[in-house]
Amino acid sequence: MTGTDNENGSLRERLLEIPSQRLDERLMQLDRLATLGTLAASMAHEIRNALVPGKTLVGLLLEKHPDAELAGMVRREMGRIDAIVTRMLKFSGSARLAFGEVHVHEVLEHSLRLVQPQLEGKYISLSRSFLAAPDLVKGDEYQLQQAFVNLFVNALEATGYKGTLSVTTETVSRGVGEPVQLRVTIKDNGTGISPEVMGRLFEPFFTAKPHGTGLGLPITRRIVLEHHGDISVESQPGQGATFHVFLPTLA
Repeated sequence: MTGTDNENGSLRERLLEIPSQRLDERLMQLDRLATLGTLAASMAHEIRNALVPGKTLVGLLLEKHPDAELAGMVRREMGRIDAIVTRMLKFSGSARLAFGEVHVHEVLEHSLRLVQPQLEGKYISLSRSFLAAPDLVKGDEYQLQQAFVNLFVNALEATGYKGTLSVTTETVSRGVGEPVQLRVTIKDNGTGISPEVMGRLFEPFFTAKPHGTGLGLPITRRIVLEHHGDISVESQPGQGATFHVFLPTLA
């Protein structure tokens, strides 16, 4: 028997070891991802065209009222949408993203402003402690904002009325001789995560929420990994959840 025959035989044996139901689930997931990619590409083009008149209008408003905070926020968010759409259109290509210097504390502050209505609506107490120095990383500001907003929304949905949410940053080293990283910790006192859900938390389309899409945390994890970082979670049912995001710092 040749080496190729041995390899093929080994592959067949490994496939046979996977339970048929689990294999069907994985194949279905891949098919849904492929369909989603095709749909996203077509939607991205239309969304980008629809943004043009809105961006023009907001620009004119800011020229007449430069101190209009809400208009400035709208323009920033439209710019973020445009960046996401552009990235979707380039997804199938091999072009690398153009990362720049980003202050994580500024991204966190803006992300928290975006979820302020949810905080106030549930009377959730927010505490923040931004101690990381430096807070400068190499990355994409809009992508990082998307990741943090996803984590904030996830925490707020799990946190009850008059709950608590804390956001902290610090610079840490994860081992002797390891480079210094910026760690963002997002902690809530919500419902927590069961062991069964924990194992599939970052799996696309998996969700324990009645109306969830199962895409928020997988997207967040992908963004963090693309920034050469890491994400981890600690939780027990009924004891809230703590997410840690690690990002390499710029000296």
